[in-house]
Amino acid sequence: MDNNSNNNQSNGHSPTDIITYIGVPLAVLGVLPILYNTAVTLAALSRIRRMLRHSKLTALTRSDVVNRIIEVELPRYAVRPMDRFTNRAEYWTLSGHRSNIPGGSWTTFNWRTNVIGLITQRVEYADQLRQPQVEIAFDELVCYLLDLGAVPDPHGWRLLRSTGLWTPVGCALMTSPDGKEKALTIAPLEGSDGHLSLAANWAGTWTTRDYSQLPPYWVRLPPPRVSIVSVEEDLAASKGRKGSSSEEAQEGEDGSNSIQKPSLDSTRRQGDANSRLPITCQISSEGIVTALCQEAQLQSTINLDSLYIEHVRVRANKSNGTWFASAATAYGTTSQTVLWNYKIPDDILSFSRKQTVPCGVLVLLGMVEESETPEWATKMDDQGAQLDIFARRHKEQREAMMTEARLPPAQKAEAAKQRMMKENEQRLQDMRDKMRLDQQRKEVRTLEALQSPRWDAKRVADCCLSWLKEKKEIDEDMEVKEVVGTLLHRMVLDGQFATAICEILDLWKAWAENGGMRKSDLTSLQEDQISFVYASLLLAMIKDTTTAQEGTLSLDLQECLRLWKSVRLG
Repeated sequence: MDNNSNNNQSNGHSPTDIITYIGVPLAVLGVLPILYNTAVTLAALSRIRRMLRHSKLTALTRSDVVNRIIEVELPRYAVRPMDRFTNRAEYWTLSGHRSNIPGGSWTTFNWRTNVIGLITQRVEYADQLRQPQVEIAFDELVCYLLDLGAVPDPHGWRLLRSTGLWTPVGCALMTSPDGKEKALTIAPLEGSDGHLSLAANWAGTWTTRDYSQLPPYWVRLPPPRVSIVSVEEDLAASKGRKGSSSEEAQEGEDGSNSIQKPSLDSTRRQGDANSRLPITCQISSEGIVTALCQEAQLQSTINLDSLYIEHVRVRANKSNGTWFASAATAYGTTSQTVLWNYKIPDDILSFSRKQTVPCGVLVLLGMVEESETPEWATKMDDQGAQLDIFARRHKEQREAMMTEARLPPAQKAEAAKQRMMKENEQRLQDMRDKMRLDQQRKEVRTLEALQSPRWDAKRVADCCLSWLKEKKEIDEDMEVKEVVGTLLHRMVLDGQFATAICEILDLWKAWAENGGMRKSDLTSLQEDQISFVYASLLLAMIKDTTTAQEGTLSLDLQECLRLWKSVRLG
């Protein structure tokens, strides 16, 4: 042992030195990964906080430097577009602090936000951070982009309707007004919890509309045309009312009328004013929501108190609201006013396409000449029979008068008296026979009219439009669309008028579904023919619009909005 110790000491390295030379470097090598992880984690944390700060996001951050993990706790929002009237500036402009973090494309716009939860993410690098998508009603999102000027992409909506969540990422649903850029696209499904995931993109120069234009899902109903003479008469009458009201006010100042009572005439004047102004109606997926009377343009300065619309709301026990919403949707579906939110019921669509009105009925109502219809009635030619009766009666009279001439004077007078009484009875009997025959022929003609070839709503409406022009009910240059707009305008203001038209439509739909028109149905039309005329115009408008939209963008968009009530936007 002494020899070994001496050998080690002779070499100059003690056991302590060997442990120091080998152990310390090994210990340093063991600490280096921890130091590296700490440095990398702190750098990533600093970058994440900088990203959050630049994006104006409030978040809680925690780091585990040993395991190289960073936890970021971000709020999740439910958002809605700003109010078009009270938040006009924010509604039409883009957000000033758009987020650059993936998933934050929704920060392009200004929203009304509501925190609905917190999302905790565990990341290692800053580029792994994702901003939580927001929850938004699909129809509100589409409406907002349409209002800004976005254009729906037919291919994208058709693909979304057919493939659903398997629609390729990046597929465009909305484009910029020029169609060159994508405004709303399909986004990855990561973190969407099975919801449809979308991403938004918008530039300030793309906004081509403003507050003065009618928003989507709204329709403007024109007032009826008023002649110059009636306007002048109304102006004179209003001046007279102003004069009388000023006299009443003067009496009140003099003390002779200390208690002012509201005049019934004010309500009448308000009704007259409403009937002269356009009405804008908001049509949602549930039917009419709001009806506003306004001077010219829908702005935030108008009176936002809705007109009374309970008689045209969609109700379970009445069809008035369904008919009104269907006709208003058909009337308002144009390139300027998009009403894809309300889906016209399938039974009404099917009814509007059917041939349901016998052409003979229109002849009986005096709206069509029989020569303009296919042959449907039996030709009644009784002129020969009437000539035979006349000849027989004349022969009998001549023979009786010849017989009277050969009688003595006393008997001749009595015979003449008897002959005249008999002739009077024969004339009465002939009259009764003719009335009975006419009634029978009328019944036969009515039955044949009910069985005559049927016409569709469009052809019936054309006949009704011509009939209205002949009766001077409308101007000669008015077309179906303009007349329908004035009818809807009046339906909003006049509940009795709306009910009468909707009852005729219900009656019409009932006989179309139950095998055809009956005599009682014809009687109902004869009792209120003008309501049937107006109803035919409304139904023709529904038929025209739905026929044009069959298999087009509007149906695809409607179906997609029905399938996905809320989506994730990021």
